[in-house]
Amino acid sequence: MLIVALTISDRASRGEYEDQSGAMIETWLAETITSDYVLNRVVIPDGTDSVRETLTDLCDNVKADLILTTGGTGPAPRDETPEAMQAMMEKELPGFGELMRRISLEQAPTAILSRQTAGVRGKSLIVNLPGRPASIRLCLNAVFPAVPYCLDLIGAGRIETNPARIKAHRPPG
Repeated sequence: MLIVALTISDRASRGEYEDQSGAMIETWLAETITSDYVLNRVVIPDGTDSVRETLTDLCDNVKADLILTTGGTGPAPRDETPEAMQAMMEKELPGFGELMRRISLEQAPTAILSRQTAGVRGKSLIVNLPGRPASIRLCLNAVFPAVPYCLDLIGAGRIETNPARIKAHRPPG
C-alpha cells in the first residue's frame, strides 16, 4: 500500500514555511491505519499544470494507491486543485467533498468556500483535503470510513484501520 501526502502550496514549495499540513496527514495516518503502508510526502507549487502533472504521474507511474492532497481548494486565484483534478481523473466522487464541506461548516462558516472533491484514476483514489491541519483531521475523520472499501472496489491496495479511531465500512459478504 503506497500512500502519498501531496501538499500544494507556493510558499511551502519555496521553503518559506514548514509543511504542517503534510505532517498532520502523516500523524493522522499513523494513528489510524493498522496495516502496512508506505507514505511519501511531496510538496509542489499551486497551479493547474503542476498539480495535474504530479497527480497523473503519481497515479500512472508511481502507482500510488491513495493520494491525499492538501491545499489549493479555496477561491484564491492560485487555488486550482479542483481544476487539475477535473483534467486528470477518470471518475469523480463528489460525495467526499459534500461531506467535508458539511462537517467543516459545523466549525467555520467559511467552509462554504471550499471546493474539495475526490476521484479515481486507474487504481488510485485521490482525496482533496483542506490546507489547515485542524481541518484536515476533521475531514479525514469524516470521510475515511469509506476509503478502505473504495480502495477495494478500484483494485488498489488494502488497508485496515484501528476501529477505536475509525471503523472502516465494508459491506458484509
